[in-house]
Parts: sequence; C-alpha cells; structure tokens
Amino acid sequence: MSFSNLSYRQKGLLLTAAGPLIISPDALLIKLIDLPDSQMLFWRGLLTALGFFIIVLVRSGRHTIAVFRRCGLVGIAVAGLFTLSNYGFVLGNQYTKGGNVLMILAGAPLIAALLSRFFLRERLPLRTWIAIVLCLLGTSLIVLDDAGPGSWLGNAFALLAAFSLAANFTLCRTRPGIDMSPMLTLAGLMVAASAPWLASGGVALPNATQAGWLVLLCLILIPLGFTLIQRGPLYLPSAEVSLLFLLETVVGTLWVWWVLGETPSHIAFAGGALVIGTLLVKGLIDRRRERRLREAIEPGG
Repeated sequence: MSFSNLSYRQKGLLLTAAGPLIISPDALLIKLIDLPDSQMLFWRGLLTALGFFIIVLVRSGRHTIAVFRRCGLVGIAVAGLFTLSNYGFVLGNQYTKGGNVLMILAGAPLIAALLSRFFLRERLPLRTWIAIVLCLLGTSLIVLDDAGPGSWLGNAFALLAAFSLAANFTLCRTRPGIDMSPMLTLAGLMVAASAPWLASGGVALPNATQAGWLVLLCLILIPLGFTLIQRGPLYLPSAEVSLLFLLETVVGTLWVWWVLGETPSHIAFAGGALVIGTLLVKGLIDRRRERRLREAIEPGG
C-alpha cells in the first residue's frame, strides 16, 4: 500500500512515529560530541536552522517565502516554544540527573492532553488516557537508575522542556491544515543567536571528529526527524503526537546501551517493553476501530 492510499490517521501515525526513530541517536551523539552546553546549543541551532531551511527549499521551491508567511504569528510562537524546549532539555541535563529530565519529559503527553482539553475542547478516548499513564510508568522504569533528588533548577528546566513541547503541538492544532515545520528554521536561528550569551569564552570551533558528529546529528537527523514530528499535529491530537515522541526515549536509550556498552537493568528493559508494547497495542486497536468504521460507512455509500 502506497503512502497516498493510507488513511488520514495512518499517515499521521507513520510520519510522527518515524520522526522519533530518526532522532533517537540524539543523546548518544551529544555524549560523543562532548561540547560544553553553550557550544552545543550554538552549533545545534545554527546547523539545524540550515538543515530545516534546505528541507523547506527542496519541498517548496519558489514558494518558500509563501510557506513561511502562511505560518503567521502562530508560527513565530511555535518557533519560540521549540527554542524553549531545546534550552530546557540541554540545561535540564546540566543541573539535574539525566533520568530526572527524561522522566519529566515523559509527562509531555499528559500536559498536551490537558492543554488540548482546556483550550481546544478536544476529547481523548479512554484508551489514549490509559496509554499515557502506562507510557509514563514505562519511561519512569527506564530512567529509574539514573533518577534522584537532583536540583530544583534542573527539574524546572526539564519541566519547561516538557511544557514547551506539549504547548508547541497544541498550538499547531489551532491552525488546521497549516504545516508549521518550516518555522523550525527560525527556532534554530533563535537558539544559535542566544547560545553565545551562556558562554564565558565565546564560541569555539569543534575539532574534526566533533564536527562530523555535529553535521550528522544537527544537519541531517534532527531536521529530518523534527520536520516529521512537527507535521504530526496536522493529522493527530497533540497528546498522541507527544505520546509517539516517547519512542525517542526508548530507542535512544537502546543506542546508548549498545554503542557505549552500558548494561541496562531488568527494570529498565521492562519499562522499554511497556512503552513499546503499549504504543503497539494502542495502534492495533485504533487500526481495528478505523477499519470497522470504514466498513460500516462503505456499504451505505
């Protein structure tokens, strides 16, 4: 079955799930690059802005300017929220345990569900609420060994990242049919422009190895992955987009275990299985319900 023959919802699930899988080596590559946070933010912002712009240019051609203008003021707000989520994630890892950051980020689907319910009046079925709770539990099990009291400042940054991510996807739902992914170019420029203020010694050039990993991560993987994720709200409620985003946590953790040789605990394995299993079962249930609805409509049509 070709992509064009898929249902509206199936397209959304495929695009949104592919994004986290593409960016899943993010945490691993950040470890391999090993730059100070301000330097990482600067190069991440600059290169991702270039990568996002190339994607927009290839997709839109001579209509590129019109694509940006179509996003309007909402698009600028989306770019700002994406910038805040970047800062929250990087600075959260600086001031508290990585496990705390991931555990708080796992609350993004719940935040998105509440924001959508309050501002957009979107009602989620019971199975989605159950999936959110189970995925939150599973992610907590994955990072249990790396979690702890941490710093209130680091936890606050992580909460900022989770809230910004959820608010970003929810805000996109206010402009149905408008693809906000081009505004990630602006978000990258915002990150790059503000990052040097965090650095005491200015911006330094990375070495050849660091530059290679930066190009792979920030010029290729992040622009491709987040372009797909940012298109998710065109097809799915923001809570479901945030839910699928948790795939990045599970698969990203597997990358670190595999490449760096870290041995996961049995509890962490169970947590990963719970997240993936929950998303798989929910997907199968949704697909079956969609098929039944289609079969019920077609005979009467």
